[in-house]
Amino acid sequence: MKGLISVLLLLSAALSLSAAVVVAATAIVDEELATLRMSPLNTQAEPPVMSHPLNTDIIPKRSYPMQPPVIPHKIDNYQVDLNVNKCMSCHARSRVEETQARMISVTHYMDRDGNFLAELSPRRYFCQQCHVVQTDAKQLVGTDFTDLDTLIDQEQ
Repeated sequence: MKGLISVLLLLSAALSLSAAVVVAATAIVDEELATLRMSPLNTQAEPPVMSHPLNTDIIPKRSYPMQPPVIPHKIDNYQVDLNVNKCMSCHARSRVEETQARMISVTHYMDRDGNFLAELSPRRYFCQQCHVVQTDAKQLVGTDFTDLDTLIDQEQ
């Protein structure tokens, strides 16, 4: 009899604990969720309009030293794979005079030991690992980022 009561007490404790967990899990209302969706999780909101690449060929200033520059033009359908790198058809050393594009940095012709190579380094072959297209996208979250030049000016 005592064993049956112990089992019943243990079972009721487990049930009340699981009920508390369910109540706690459902206590959050959809409006309280902080998401970038800005809509309840159980609905499919209208997706935002995609941002458009800026094709201005104006290169903005960099925010910090060694920041990779953004790509100031469209690169839709550019082929960059093991066989072809479309970017190099304009930005290679041998093509910049004809295309008037900026030559890629000499660091792209260096191996990891600092030795200069005759061809583009395999480590720097896939341009979009570091460089992104400049778009008219609005910021999703606010920022208080201050670029390095502004910080240096504030200290002086």
